[in-house]
Amino acid sequence: MPHMPRDTALDSTLALMSDPYRFISRRCERYASDVFEARILLRRTVCMSGPQAAQLFYDPRRFTRVGAAPEPLRATLFGKGAVQSLDGAEHRHRKALFVQLLTPERVAQLANEAAEAWREAADHWSHQRKVLLYDAVQRLLTVAVCRWAAVPLPPQEVGLRTRQLVALFDDAGSLRRHWRSRRSRTDAERWLTPLIDDVRARRVPAPQGSPLDIVAHHRDREGRLLDSRIAAVELLNLLRPTVAVSVFVAFAAHAMHEFPQCLASLQAGDERYTGWFVQEVRRYYPFFPAVMARAVEEFEWHGHGFRQGQRVMLDLYGTNHDPRSWKQPQVFRPERFRDEAVTPFNFIPQGGSDVTTHHRCPGEGVVEAVMRVSIDWLARRLGYEVPPQDLRIDFRRLPAIPCSRFVMRDVTPLPQRGWLTGVLSPG
Repeated sequence: MPHMPRDTALDSTLALMSDPYRFISRRCERYASDVFEARILLRRTVCMSGPQAAQLFYDPRRFTRVGAAPEPLRATLFGKGAVQSLDGAEHRHRKALFVQLLTPERVAQLANEAAEAWREAADHWSHQRKVLLYDAVQRLLTVAVCRWAAVPLPPQEVGLRTRQLVALFDDAGSLRRHWRSRRSRTDAERWLTPLIDDVRARRVPAPQGSPLDIVAHHRDREGRLLDSRIAAVELLNLLRPTVAVSVFVAFAAHAMHEFPQCLASLQAGDERYTGWFVQEVRRYYPFFPAVMARAVEEFEWHGHGFRQGQRVMLDLYGTNHDPRSWKQPQVFRPERFRDEAVTPFNFIPQGGSDVTTHHRCPGEGVVEAVMRVSIDWLARRLGYEVPPQDLRIDFRRLPAIPCSRFVMRDVTPLPQRGWLTGVLSPG
């Protein structure tokens, strides 16, 4: 059996944190292997990259997510007891809740709320000298997703709730800001847990069939209502990822500025091209760096042995840039989604495999719909200047964003045009 390459550092945690998106792929290239072993957080971990590795990683006979994610992520990004921590029948049952909540019809409703929030924000921005797009979009998406979910959000609380939701994904991976993320997780669950109790007791009305109503009354496989805190965690797993689309919106604005050849097709309202552009932003730019699992049993793959309980980390960013799957992967070219083969294992910005039964994110439809609405505003409905600023992507940051957070100046709403075909319709 060939020897699995091992990273030379005694512990590679600091190296991973200093370059979280490229740590795995660069070492795979160094060792000329799709897999290598490193010590991460003082624990031996197999790191994997590429479409074949992704196909292995999402084989439920080989790997489980239960107990795989480090405690800091479970305590901040996902929430303890969340769907991401489950596997098998229990995971499929809980996952069905999100599939039910994120049908095309419901996603179209959320897109409509996002469009209205953009209109309100644009009016406000027109009175400001400059706008930090990354931050401003977080606020408007908080408003949109709470309206969609039927979560009460008084105007005086918009800033507070935005900060709490943002901290769950924007601070979780930072050594310096991690404790703020933990504090925000506690505060956010304290915000929504009593709301779940009030909805169940009919002290607070929740429109029938609304996300708040469905989550509050969801039952486990034994027919019991979820613990109120767990229901709050899953409600946050609707709100938080929607607000996190602000990362991709900032990258979409960055791409329009850096690759102006794309802008004419976007401004023309070419629906197919807009779809390719959305997917290329998701492929080209960093979002999640990696995901983790544990080996269910001892097995061998490509001559490399895996131990039962072995922790494994799959490289998402590197797989999306693998030259075996993509022609010139470091080039931004939306047309590749017309010309090149896309599989559940080579295009994995939010996980791989099948969305209904595996751990691929069920919110991809939300990401695409909200990005379409946002691109329509940025390309066709707003006039603005992009002043000189630091537009380098900060790959050391989790999540990575433009160093300047994308500054816009002299924002002016343009005369209304028709919506992009299909942006706000269920089909």
